[in-house]
Amino acid sequence: MTKEQKQEVIETLKGKFSQYTNFYLTDTENLSVAQVTNLRRHCFNKQVEMKVAKNTLIKKAMESIDNEKYSGIYDSLHKVTALMFSESPKEPALIISSFRKEINGEKPVLKAAFLNGDIFVGDNQLVALTKIKTKNELIGEVISLLQSPIQRVLGALQNRPEASDGDSPQSTVDSPQPTVNSPQQSLKEVTAESPKASKPEDAAKPVSAGETGKPVSDEAAAKLDSEKDTEKTVSTEAKATPASPETTVEPGSPDASAQETISSETPAE
Repeated sequence: MTKEQKQEVIETLKGKFSQYTNFYLTDTENLSVAQVTNLRRHCFNKQVEMKVAKNTLIKKAMESIDNEKYSGIYDSLHKVTALMFSESPKEPALIISSFRKEINGEKPVLKAAFLNGDIFVGDNQLVALTKIKTKNELIGEVISLLQSPIQRVLGALQNRPEASDGDSPQSTVDSPQPTVNSPQQSLKEVTAESPKASKPEDAAKPVSAGETGKPVSDEAAAKLDSEKDTEKTVSTEAKATPASPETTVEPGSPDASAQETISSETPAE
């Protein structure tokens, strides 16, 4: 290979490294031409570009772009190296895994993988790389998580039995009813709580000497009893004696002459 041809390969690799942020380095040694052709066909069907180049040219292309960025891959540049460039971070891993099962072998061997700045070294990383979620898968999961509550609400609304026209659900709210005390009720409560006022008759009623609770002498008691007997006698006589009506006799009338005759015949006492 001439110097110009080598430089051409380096420029081609530089373009691929700048275009893709995901690429795999595999070992295809001991694979037949037919097997390599079949592997290329698998990559083409999955939109994965496969390039076989010398390790020295691959390293020069990486160093010319960013030596520090790709420094972790340099130790994997040995034996035959086949590069797989892809927009998907896990598609080359799936191709390698399925191809191994197809030929029932251990080739190609994963030497290293560069995924969005992260470097995975060793064939033991292949299983983990096949489970990496792509950008579209992550976006789909986020969207499904956001839509899940909405879908549950819509499903609950659709599965809810429709209420009949006359049986519209009514919400029963137990609201506390205020208690209003009427003036009559308040007056009753005040009357029941306040002590009974003494009647005017009780205040004006005379209290006898015996009711005061003070001791009374024998002479005063006898005088009081006689006064009570006298009052009873007078009351009895007044009730027994009817009041006679007063008769007025005019002078010169026959009744007046008869009254004078009776008066003259009656002896003086």
